[in-house]
Amino acid sequence: MCLAVVGKVEKIEGELAIVDLGGVLQPVSLVMVPQVQVGDFVLIHTGYAVEIISEEAYNETMELLKELRWE
Repeated sequence: MCLAVVGKVEKIEGELAIVDLGGVLQPVSLVMVPQVQVGDFVLIHTGYAVEIISEEAYNETMELLKELRWE
């Protein structure tokens, strides 16, 4: 089973973004959503940003993950 995670785009370098995943900065490919901008929240699967999500969706997901003790 694979798990998608959410993060906030901190920096863009070509087709890669540096994304904050709950305090861990991780490079993520933007090939599937090239319109992403710094400050956007994204859904990430296997190292690829697959969708831009709302800040509300990001916050709800992070709260659920905290309840599951994923930090």
